[in-house]
This record gives sequence, C-alpha cells and structure tokens, in this order.
Amino acid sequence: MAQAIQRFKIVLSGDGGVGKSSFVERHISDKFKNEYTATLGVDVHPLVFQTTYGTIVFDVWDTAGQEKFGGMAEGYYINAKAAIVMFDVGSLVTRKNIKKWIDMYVKVVPDTPIFVCGTKVDVVKDRVISNTSIPLSLARRGIDSAYGEISTKTNYKCREPFLWLARKLLEHEDLEFV
Repeated sequence: MAQAIQRFKIVLSGDGGVGKSSFVERHISDKFKNEYTATLGVDVHPLVFQTTYGTIVFDVWDTAGQEKFGGMAEGYYINAKAAIVMFDVGSLVTRKNIKKWIDMYVKVVPDTPIFVCGTKVDVVKDRVISNTSIPLSLARRGIDSAYGEISTKTNYKCREPFLWLARKLLEHEDLEFV
C-alpha cells in the first residue's frame, strides 16, 4: 500500500539579496540565476521530495526580504510548520537581522523547527561570519533549530535544510531522500 503524501508549509525568510529565491530556483530547475530580482510580497512553490518514508511536499513560501514588506511577513507565517531563515555569510547586517526574522516567526508560530542557513559560502574572500557563532546563539535562545551553510551557485549542501526539516516534521531521524 502506498504511503500518503505528507505536505508542510515552510516559510523562507531573511533580508533581501541573501539568496532565498535562488535557493528555491535551484530546487525547481537545478539551475543558478546570477541576476537579482526582488520578491514582491511572497511566492509559493511546492517542492516535492521522495524519501525513505514516502513523498513529502514542502509548500515553500519565499517571502520578500525588503523592509517595506516586513510587516506583511507575519501574515505569511500563519499555519507554517517550519521556517528556513537565511543570511549572507559575507554580510554582518544580514547576520544581525537573523534575530529579527526568527522573532517575527516565533511570535506567530512558536515551537516549530527553524533551520538557519548561511548562504554564499562559495565566495570565501567575502566571508565575515564565523560558522561557530550561529549555533551557539540559537542554543542559548532554546529554539528547536539547526544551522548549515550552502552555496546555491555551486549546489553545495542545498538539500540539507529540507532533509533536516523532513526528519523533524516526520519524526524520523533516519529519513533519507531517495
């Protein structure tokens, strides 16, 4: 008997220009777009993954990172089961704003998993963020979270956030993508 498809709303947030839409595009087309186009409001994309526990669909809400849309973001969080919060490892400002994005999300949807994702790790010369500071600050806040770093450009560890969330949401630590 086939297993039922599991479906979860996932919110993708972070400052403008950190690579949220590129991250989604990498999963949709397996391509990297080098040009930046700001998301207006929100774009929703269903991403389908085959797992050792059946099919899982993440309805990814790619939210605008611009401040003028910030107040609307909280409405997009309603009924979310998890979040991916992104920042650019080459930008202290986007790193500092992680707290703002997490606080907005947790206010609307407490007690759900959050994957914090450092982006653009392929641009080594621009890196200004230590990869050890993030997990420590999340642990101090008592948030059910994980931290990982990706490069959408090179496709480095781009499935890791979704794998961690799938394991958390389906409660199977041995779950794998197939």
